Amino acid sequence: MSEHKPSMKSKELSVDLRDRIVSRHKSGESYRKFFAALKVPMSTVASIIRKWKRFETTRTLPRAGRPSKLSDRGRRALVREVTKNPMVTLSELQRSSVERGEPSRRTTISAAIHQSGLYGRVARRKPLLSKRHMAARLEFAKRHLKDSQTMRNKILWSDETKIELFGVNARRHVWRKPGTIPTVKHGGGSIMLWGCFSAAGTGRLVRIKGKMTAAMYSDILDENLLQSALDLRLGRWFIFQQDNDPKHTAKTSKEWLQDNSVNVLEWPSHSPDLNPIEHLWRDLKMAVHRRFPSNLMELERCCKEEWAKLAKDRCAKLVASYSTRLEAVIAAKGASIKY
Repeated sequence: MSEHKPSMKSKELSVDLRDRIVSRHKSGESYRKFFAALKVPMSTVASIIRKWKRFETTRTLPRAGRPSKLSDRGRRALVREVTKNPMVTLSELQRSSVERGEPSRRTTISAAIHQSGLYGRVARRKPLLSKRHMAARLEFAKRHLKDSQTMRNKILWSDETKIELFGVNARRHVWRKPGTIPTVKHGGGSIMLWGCFSAAGTGRLVRIKGKMTAAMYSDILDENLLQSALDLRLGRWFIFQQDNDPKHTAKTSKEWLQDNSVNVLEWPSHSPDLNPIEHLWRDLKMAVHRRFPSNLMELERCCKEEWAKLAKDRCAKLVASYSTRLEAVIAAKGASIKY
């Protein structure tokens, strides 16, 4: 009969053994006989039979677990917030929960959102590249791989970025239902910036107020580009890098660049990973986040102060290692790279 003896390490008896106990009970056997035949404690036998009488089953019932302290109203509010902005962070959800007088433990909030079928996923950062885009990127990398360091030191790199007031993350999580891709609606707690840098250091940093237009971009160039090149001692015949955003390639922008004899680097589309300024944006966001600005005006001031403090040798190293970036693109045959 030893094969029926339950392991002392096991928390629950097997379903087969529980069924045997109920069967013997139905035949009129006493608990003492169960113990002698099956080597099961009489208290366990009594518990199994009580459960069978009450629920008519010997199977393990689902456990209720610790009841959530989050109210139904609080749970609905969290789901609404995530549905409206799938890129909202757990820290932001915690803040909202506290403001509503609800529990703010991360595990409680995550569990409530999961119950509605939404799960955190890392948002896609790489652009989806067509064969044409990959071919252009590969051709660009091969053409510029042998550029001299002197020439690269004359490039003024530029870009725009969004910096949020709260929850500055290098990798954003998107709350979504499995198998779906959310449409992200961005909130108003952020500012847009245009900036530039070279191997010699950071140039001007400008806040973009309102939606950027081609006319606004021309004004930004007019007020900041030549002065940045002058401050960084790039010389009159520097090379200007910008991506292929329609505002950058609009007629007014092209005319300004031509009128001011600015030499523009021909740039492949969908290639943020080719622009070393992306690393500086990350450095800036981390530095600003550590200062905890409380409003958008303070956020702008912190951004400008921290941008000016970014180390010159950091800028020089980013430009010096540009060949490695191009080699990675060539190895990937024009596909996106991890930069």
